[in-house]
Amino acid sequence: MSVRILALVGSLRAGSHNRQLAEAAVKLAPEGSEIALYEGLSEIPFYNEDIDVEGGVPAAAARLREAAAGADALLLFTPEYNGTMPAVLKNAIDWLSRPFGAGAIGGKPVVVIGTAFGQYGGVWAHDEARKAVGIAGGKVIEDVKLSIPGSVTRFAEVHPADDDEVAAQLTEVLTRLGGHAGEQAAA
Repeated sequence: MSVRILALVGSLRAGSHNRQLAEAAVKLAPEGSEIALYEGLSEIPFYNEDIDVEGGVPAAAARLREAAAGADALLLFTPEYNGTMPAVLKNAIDWLSRPFGAGAIGGKPVVVIGTAFGQYGGVWAHDEARKAVGIAGGKVIEDVKLSIPGSVTRFAEVHPADDDEVAAQLTEVLTRLGGHAGEQAAA
């Protein structure tokens, strides 16, 4: 049985280093794990209870919920915008948190990682994302972290998959998340 991990990237920029990090995760997925990089976060309208009604859920939001429901775990990649996570990632978490108490990520293992230009690699954004996804019902794996500083210079000429240190750290994250997801699925 393969563990299915859904990857959400909090940056919409085509050349995003977090997207590159997610691409590296897909490439480095350990045996027994399959990582699906979700496309389409930019198409999801801002969360609004008035449109989150039976028969009225926007198709883009329904697709996100379906993808998350079909995953064994989630892996969130986020840069840091003004000391917190980007709105696109928060919006995805909001849609996945509903219906209250029965959201698509309820009880699923979730790990938040990423890279940012600053010297701490986006730690504040990662902490905020962990907080939001935990409140939304995800089972945040608090001891699995990766915050890579200096993204603009570190990845200026090398893709994260080709950075040996990052590839090793990312492989460790993926192995540990896969282990948590496998335990969850077996329970």
